[in-house]
Amino acid sequence: MVGAEILAQRIDALLPQTQCTRCGFPDCRHYAEAIAAGEAEINQCPPGGAEGIMRLASATGRKVIPLNPDHGRESPRLLAVIDEAWCIGCTLCIKACPVDCIVGASKTMHTVIDAECTGCELCVPACPVDCIALVPVTGGDTGWSAWSPEQAAQSRERFEFRSRRLLRAEQENDARLAAKAAEKLADLAAASLHTDPAVLERKRAIVEAALARARARQAGDGSPTNDEQ
Repeated sequence: MVGAEILAQRIDALLPQTQCTRCGFPDCRHYAEAIAAGEAEINQCPPGGAEGIMRLASATGRKVIPLNPDHGRESPRLLAVIDEAWCIGCTLCIKACPVDCIVGASKTMHTVIDAECTGCELCVPACPVDCIALVPVTGGDTGWSAWSPEQAAQSRERFEFRSRRLLRAEQENDARLAAKAAEKLADLAAASLHTDPAVLERKRAIVEAALARARARQAGDGSPTNDEQ
């Protein structure tokens, strides 16, 4: 019997890696793990479409079933296009993109790198001025006919690189906060001879609590949330 971890790896390799979250999970890997654990059906991936369901059925031994409409429908691949005249440079779409295919800086016009866009649609609700449109770019081709294993591999690589980058930035920020908290504790210790003990104790408790939170975050998995990105 194939172990859950190995099965999850096999399933993940069969997913299109658009990282669109329409399956109900935060990314393709988590969906693969849920399928392997028997916690999700194989028909929750609109970008994979009917062919994707057949691939997953073959890998899991499950019966082929229709795509669940609650998760969307199979369609041509979409490309995000930013209207330069309306873009305000807020960077929210950059933060929302799971594969770092949107480039730009604060208060400057953003643009999409066409070849790297997965059509995940996540940038659209993030835009406060509705200046992002989704344009079909594969004609009548849908699902895996509109995508390729090479594109899926590139998307996975970019998603993993982004995840590592965000984790590293979060860890560095936590380290800075911990260092500042340690400095505060040292300052409080130095001032203890001239400060009311009760006031000093309250300040020390606040700083130690902040330091404990930073240490706990560093000891955990460090996965960034959308708000922290």
